[in-house]
Formats: sequence, C-alpha cells, structure tokens
Amino acid sequence: MNILIDNRQDKVEVINLEELVKKVIKTVLKVEEVIDNVEVSVSFVDNEEIRKLNKYYRGIDKPTDVLSFPLAEFEETYDKIEKIDQESEEVQPIGDIVISLEKALEQSMEYGHSFEREVAYLTAHSMLHLLGYDHQTEEERKIMRQKEEEIMARLNIRR
Repeated sequence: MNILIDNRQDKVEVINLEELVKKVIKTVLKVEEVIDNVEVSVSFVDNEEIRKLNKYYRGIDKPTDVLSFPLAEFEETYDKIEKIDQESEEVQPIGDIVISLEKALEQSMEYGHSFEREVAYLTAHSMLHLLGYDHQTEEERKIMRQKEEEIMARLNIRR
C-alpha cells in the first residue's frame, strides 16, 4: 500500500498527523475489504488553496474542509483492484484527498473535539468517497454515516 502525504500549508503545525491519516486509510480499506495494493494521495492545504480547488472543481467559491478526487468510478476501480494478484507488486491508485488543516482546526473548535479527531473523520469520510460512497440522498447519507461511525469506533476515536 502506498499512502503519499504532502503538506502544502504552513498555517497549522503538523504533529503525528501523517501516522494518524495512514492508520485511518488502512482501517477504511480493512472495513471495506479492499486489498491493500492501492495508492492514495493526501494533501494538507490551507483555506485559500482549498477555496481555489473548490471553486475550480465544484463551482463553489468558499473554503471547504475536504475534497475527494476518485480516479475512476468505484465499480471500475474495484474491478481493477480485484484483478490484481495479491502477491503482485502492482499498485492501483484510487484517488486523491485534499484536507484543509486550517478548516479542520476551526471545525474541531466549533464542534468541541480534538483536531486529531476532526482530521481522522475527514480522512475516513473522504476515503469512503474514493470507494464510491456518497451522501446525495437521505439513504446514502445514512449508509455513509454508519460506515464513518464504524471506522471511528474501530480506531477508538470518540467525540
């Protein structure tokens, strides 16, 4: 498994976040029973950079907490991943995650929990998007929320 992490911001100090993000990603893959021959890219950015990305990709000119960029539709990605031999060195990239650490810090204070919990939650949420989950309908939102809660519980990260 390749987890590539790039810190492109200097507003929030990054202490032990890389290990936390890796642990969350591995837990999501385990919960979803996805083989570990995958690659995920994670970028830590500030509010200004995520605002620009949000405007460009979603047409929303304001900062957000996290953006997910799956490299393919889930079914196509999952089919490719399933075909990779478990012993193979071949790694299947599944997508990119961009987290505004500045927004995560703001939200952690707003919600009254730790910054680490917020980053873990945003990582889990985004990984589920990379694996095809969404929250456009109430039913989708319920399913995704249950998955997020299961992942956070497995990580023993509480509110």
